[in-house]
This record gives sequence, C-alpha cells and structure tokens, in this order.
Amino acid sequence: MKLPILTTLTAALMCSAAWADEIWVTNEKDDTISVIDIETLEVVRTIDTGERPRGITFSKDFSVVYICASDSDAVQVMDPDTGEILHDLPSGEDPEQFVLHPDNRHLYIANEDDAITTVVDTETRTVVAQIDVGIEPEGMAVSPDGKIAITTSETTSMAHWIDTETQELFANTLVDSRPRHAEFVKDGTELWVSSEIGGTITVFDVATQTEKAKIDFEVANIHPDRVQPVGFEFTTGYTHAFVALGPSNHVAVVNAETYEVEEYILVGRRVWHMDFNRDRTQLFTTNGVSGDVTVIDVASRKPIKSIKVGRFPWGAAFRPTD
Repeated sequence: MKLPILTTLTAALMCSAAWADEIWVTNEKDDTISVIDIETLEVVRTIDTGERPRGITFSKDFSVVYICASDSDAVQVMDPDTGEILHDLPSGEDPEQFVLHPDNRHLYIANEDDAITTVVDTETRTVVAQIDVGIEPEGMAVSPDGKIAITTSETTSMAHWIDTETQELFANTLVDSRPRHAEFVKDGTELWVSSEIGGTITVFDVATQTEKAKIDFEVANIHPDRVQPVGFEFTTGYTHAFVALGPSNHVAVVNAETYEVEEYILVGRRVWHMDFNRDRTQLFTTNGVSGDVTVIDVASRKPIKSIKVGRFPWGAAFRPTD
C-alpha cells in the first residue's frame, strides 16, 4: 500500500534525525560518555566506560572509538554504534591523553604517573615502545606526515619531540609552566603548546624547534591566575584558534596569523576541551565544573546553547554518522 505523503515525510525526517552527526563527551566523574545529537543539540545516549574517562578519539574511518580510562589504566576500544567495549589496549599507567598516528594503527599515549609515552599497535594490541619523557606527561600531538610525535610534560614544563621511526627523543624545548595541550598546524610547519599555569601558548617553528611567538591572555575582570589555557582547536584554513581558558570560564579567539587575541567568549565553568561540528560552523566546549557543554556559533562568536551532560565533562570528539 502506498504511504500517505505526510507519513512518508515523517519517516524521512525520523531517518534524518537518526543519522544526525554527533559530539561524544567523556564525563570523568560519572565514568560515562554523553552523546550529543548535533541536529537537536540534545543528549541522545549515555554510555558506560571504564574509570575516569578523559581523552577520546575515533579511528580514521570512525568504526571504533578509543577512550583513555585513566583510573582503569587502560585504553578502551568501543563500537560506537552499540556502545560495547570490544577490548582494552595495554596503555601503561594512568593514560590521560593520546593521539592516533596517521597510519590509523599506532596510538601515542601520555602516561601521567610514569613519565613515559607508550606507543601501542592497535591491530596486534601490543606495546611497541615506551619512551622516557618529563614528569607528568599530558599533551600529545603527531605531525600530519606522521614523522614527529610530541609529548608535553606538566612538571618539567617541556615539549618532547619524538622521531616516530626510531621512537626516540631528538629535541626537548622549554615552554611555560604546566603545558597541557599541543597541536601541529599550518601543514605541520608550526607547533602550538598551551601552558595552563603559565597562562600562554608557545608557537614553535617545527623545522628548527625554535620559538617564533608567544600568545598571552587577559580577560577583563578575571584574575590572571584564573586565566589558564588548556585545549584548543582551529577553524577551517587555520585562520583562527579557539582556546579554552579553564577557570576563567572563557574561550579566547586568536588570529593564527598575527597571534593576537581578537575576542573572549563566556562559556560554562572551567572549560577544558572542545571540538567542531562537520563544517566547523559550531564549536562544542566541555565545561568541567558546571557539568555542561556550551555550543558556540563560530561566525557570530556567540554561545547559542548550554547542554547538560555528566559530571566533569573533559574530552570531546566529533563523529559523522553517514
């Protein structure tokens, strides 16, 4: 029997909603992930994880999601469709952040308690290297060509440069106090490192490992001690960076060419990390203390919604569903 037009339209809309893109958010105090439907801007699933989930990233084809279950001393591999934990990967103690190599096979994991970076082969599920780095490693990055991995160590206040072919350090560069996050930008020619207590981002020339710029932040009516840059992400074409400023409860918008701050956006309490939607027109920030996610319209640089998630949301990762 031919369906009425209204019923057909309704079915189509339901199908569209079912396949909307998602933002996945780790809640470190609840041991869960909140899945946000980008179309409705609502939490549509809550998934149990190991203890204290923080770092989160998808495989290149989005067929699995990797989760740093820090207090379980494991990287968990999950089927994103079912929410089933497929298996754990050996990760070293207290994995906090990690990065997936462009080969879609090797994870570089910061082990905060052990002062090492662990390299895991996700196919054989084995540790292929453990690299001594500074005290309390946290941030991880890998260059677009896959030749360099970076670990930042909070207590040592350094970025450690790793040759991914030999799995050995070839440089150590000082940054300001308590570095948290690192990203290669501009086709891998620059490395940005945020320093939480130092209140800065250091920009390095990758070819020479030398400092080329320092970005400072100053939020009106906020004490400088509360302006703590942590996670950051870049707009299309690397023209601007959005930088989470921790307990200042603001996100900074930085011109990536001039290294000048153009604007500050008020979000939830203690903003940690973030990720964009598919076309980078919306940004989703995790706000640990207020237990919510702020949605920012990138064009207007205005918050448009606050979405309640679990306790102490930490990491965020985009997932397309088509």
